[in-house]
Amino acid sequence: MRYDIAKEPFLTLIRLGLGHYAQLSQETLDWNALQNLATQQSLSAVLLDGIEKLPDSKRPPKELILQWIGEVLQGYEQRYELYRRAIANLAAFYNAKGVKMMILKGLACGMDWAKPEHRPYGDIDIWQFGEQKEADALIIKEKGIKVDTSHHHHTVFYWQDFMVENHYDFINVHHHKSSKEIEQILKDLGKDDSHSINVNGETIFLPSPNLHALFLLRHASSHFAAEGITLRQIIDWGFFVQANHEKVDWEWLENILEQYGMMEFYNIINAICVDDLGFNASFFTRVQFNRSLKNKVVNEILYPEYGVEYPKELFKRLVFKIRRWKGSAWKHRLCYKDSLWSALWRGVWAHLLKPSSI
Repeated sequence: MRYDIAKEPFLTLIRLGLGHYAQLSQETLDWNALQNLATQQSLSAVLLDGIEKLPDSKRPPKELILQWIGEVLQGYEQRYELYRRAIANLAAFYNAKGVKMMILKGLACGMDWAKPEHRPYGDIDIWQFGEQKEADALIIKEKGIKVDTSHHHHTVFYWQDFMVENHYDFINVHHHKSSKEIEQILKDLGKDDSHSINVNGETIFLPSPNLHALFLLRHASSHFAAEGITLRQIIDWGFFVQANHEKVDWEWLENILEQYGMMEFYNIINAICVDDLGFNASFFTRVQFNRSLKNKVVNEILYPEYGVEYPKELFKRLVFKIRRWKGSAWKHRLCYKDSLWSALWRGVWAHLLKPSSI
């Protein structure tokens, strides 16, 4: 089992940073290793929040803390404000044209965090209730913005320095047969426009709790099986459950997860939320897990076996992807009912349809 000396203190500090109880047992810490791990997991702000809960005797040198505070202020808190402003401005453009905009992940997850400004924000993912083509045409015509159509399940354009992924499908339906069936469920749920928030005076729609629950789980499981996920995505789920445990139809959701082979992954991320991150077990309908398998998943999240960098040369990249596909078979079994070989051939065809994704 892969293991790093920074793992246990890192998880302890993240628990503290999330506002949960934890005790740091180590007296001597490798702060550089902890900082590197926090950067890789996009959790520098949460790590700093955890450090602030420590007694002075266990904190890193003051110079290092001041450096981290500066990085968090610029990389997280200021970016959060720019992110909110960009979303509000994009919604204002669409609202003026009579086009509804739903935000997926990102702000929709961050609003559940204890400190939304300490969640990392990257792309802006949107759903436009089946009007993606019309909305993209408006962006091109009215704003002269180039729209990239080379991706599966969404188009891409840039708005105020943020990459926007405008979804015509919630998930990639090409790699697994089961994804087409789940996509139809998501699209049916995506007709609901009864959930919204106001950001800087603009109405922005939110996924219903059932839609967001299924979308977050399928999105995380597909990335975990194919490439990898970060601990931030697990924290998103923990805060989502904490905020929505009385709003989700859990019997309905778990029936779908059972039907499509996602129940074991679901059990494990629930377990990580409770066992490693300190979320209250009473919020979760199921916290059943094999401890050795859960620890294997945690290790894979923190120290992915195949890393996150692709070789640049095409042949070497293909060899790398084949090795990773074979080595990730255990992850595929946690997340899908589809056979591994079926997924391989469907994936090859999907890359041929969109060669830029190879």
